[in-house]
Amino acid sequence: MQMLTDELIDARQCPLGRAAFRVRCKQTLDEKGVVVLPQFLTREAVASIRGDGEQNQHLAFYTSSRHNIYLKPFDPQLPAGHPRNREVASSKGCITTDQIPQGSALHRLYDAPAFRDFLCAVFDVPALFAYADPLSSVNLHFASKGQELGWHYDNSSFAITLMIQPAERGGVFEYVKGVRDADKGEANYPHSADILDGAMPVQTLTMNAGTLVLFRGRNSMHRVTPVQGNTTRMLAVLAYNTEPGVSLSESARMTFYGRLGDVGANGLAQNIAPLR
Repeated sequence: MQMLTDELIDARQCPLGRAAFRVRCKQTLDEKGVVVLPQFLTREAVASIRGDGEQNQHLAFYTSSRHNIYLKPFDPQLPAGHPRNREVASSKGCITTDQIPQGSALHRLYDAPAFRDFLCAVFDVPALFAYADPLSSVNLHFASKGQELGWHYDNSSFAITLMIQPAERGGVFEYVKGVRDADKGEANYPHSADILDGAMPVQTLTMNAGTLVLFRGRNSMHRVTPVQGNTTRMLAVLAYNTEPGVSLSESARMTFYGRLGDVGANGLAQNIAPLR
């Protein structure tokens, strides 16, 4: 029997429909750039999603790459050691929307009107839409021993993640809020360089299984430290668009997923994808 939405979410900890709760979450996001909701998922929902991940991990596409923090091509007008060009390492495995069983807890949560209404209120957007392509809306990421996500800024304005299984050690989400202002074109190279050099204090997020994180990473530099131990870090990424009919571009899909999937003729391509 499929779980209902209120069986997925711990309504005592996270009353999504209450105006006061929504206002509090929005205020936190506006002030701190991140909202962390522990025990968002019920234990049953976590176990169900973890089971789906374990059963389908063999389908994961694994990537290992080097990139700069801006996720852009090398700028030949600047030195290789400039923070605009300095490279960091990222590696992970990923299964995509169509590889996660239909009717699963993740798909039910992603499609639940109550959940989308809550997200719209917190992010202050009128509506949220799934990707038009069959790969990009719901992903499960796997990071085993030694795998990490290097320092970077997001291209998208917000990210939605669910911790399903933390690493035994390591795999810590670290960030520094408000380093740059992408809208004004202020890259703040000196501050970014200090972070890369380990000369700046960072904030960390504690994410136990079932934790929902809403994060604005466009101007906040962030990373996931290398995983240690034998427990695979498993993280769900829920990706929405503020306009309908948007697909991840073919080049981005090949880079992140190793395949294209089928996209409708009206799908608008974009290159934004969640790195974490």
